[in-house]
Amino acid sequence: MVGRDGGKLKPLKQSKKGSKEYDEQDLEFMAKKKAEAAALKDLKSKAAGKGPLGGTGLKKSGAGKKK
Repeated sequence: MVGRDGGKLKPLKQSKKGSKEYDEQDLEFMAKKKAEAAALKDLKSKAAGKGPLGGTGLKKSGAGKKK
């Protein structure tokens, strides 16, 4: 008889994590982090409408210039 040597093994079950109890510092930190993420997302959406920074265009090499 053939064993289970060649097949895909099932992953081990993870233990269930209990609900964490947060104190005031943790809740303040989480709220601050969420606010920063929202502000960053807002700035990213504003910056997406604009073009690349610099505005110098394509740089050309000096090989095509005549002296």
